[in-house]
Amino acid sequence: MSSNNNTDNKTYTLNKAQYFHEGEQAAQKQWHTETLWDEQRKQRLLWSEIPEQYHAKIEQVSFFFLATSNAQGDCDCSFKGGGPGLIKIIDSRHFAFPDFDGNGAFMSLGNILQNPHVGCLFIDFSTGERLRVNGQASIHSGDDICALFEPQPERAVQVVIEQVVPNCKAHIPHMELSS
Repeated sequence: MSSNNNTDNKTYTLNKAQYFHEGEQAAQKQWHTETLWDEQRKQRLLWSEIPEQYHAKIEQVSFFFLATSNAQGDCDCSFKGGGPGLIKIIDSRHFAFPDFDGNGAFMSLGNILQNPHVGCLFIDFSTGERLRVNGQASIHSGDDICALFEPQPERAVQVVIEQVVPNCKAHIPHMELSS
């Protein structure tokens, strides 16, 4: 989950049409950062999949943050925890996580039913490394996606990855998590 260059010499970059939408481009122009994003930086920091060297680290996370929104664009961000093994990497373009019924409100799943676009934020507070993963989610029940987990959950969410952004360590507080 580091912002270092890819070490396996494989290209994971998005196609040029997917780099930034009009709003992001307007903000970059307004605050004079558009020249920071040359082709080399885009290739280094805007990926279409999770490189293999990150798979094991992501599968060991104890928690992550999930952002969803409903059909009207009303947002929700929730903490998703469950200990190591919470995330299962299916391949470099797909991962899954179990849904644990917390308060029964189903805010995240309800939003996914209306709008499959999700954002996931993985942070390692011991190193400051973070990885943003955006994609489209689908809810599964009693199928092969649920069978990835032991014990098998009633529901699981699969994410088809569209964009991966490794972020710098700046402004991430150092914390050691206890078990």
